[in-house]
Amino acid sequence: MHHLLLALATTPAPSPTPSLRPGLSEDQVTPGMWGFIMTAFFVLATTLLIVDMVRRIRRVRYRAQVEEERLAALAAGEQDTPEAPGTDAPRSDAAGTGDAAGTRGGPLDGADLRTEHNGDEGRGQR
Repeated sequence: MHHLLLALATTPAPSPTPSLRPGLSEDQVTPGMWGFIMTAFFVLATTLLIVDMVRRIRRVRYRAQVEEERLAALAAGEQDTPEAPGTDAPRSDAAGTGDAAGTRGGPLDGADLRTEHNGDEGRGQR
């Protein structure tokens, strides 16, 4: 066993050849500059898309939270005020604006509540 270890320690290791195999060029085994540029572009584009997606998801969650708080405050406000007799009747158009909202019960009947002003229709229609 000692002779085997001595033989392995004294045998020189083969030196690696610094050149490629015959018939191969460096462009055939490496992606080159264009490969690096394209990879960097895809990494940058993916990073920007992820940041944008996170921003949009955060915005949707925040809007939902604000909407829940607004509805809770509206419900708490309705519970605090005692209902006066005769408030069940639809509102007449006393302001004289002539719009159709007075015939449906007015904009305060709950069907026309619009919470978003970004072009989404919400519950009511314009």
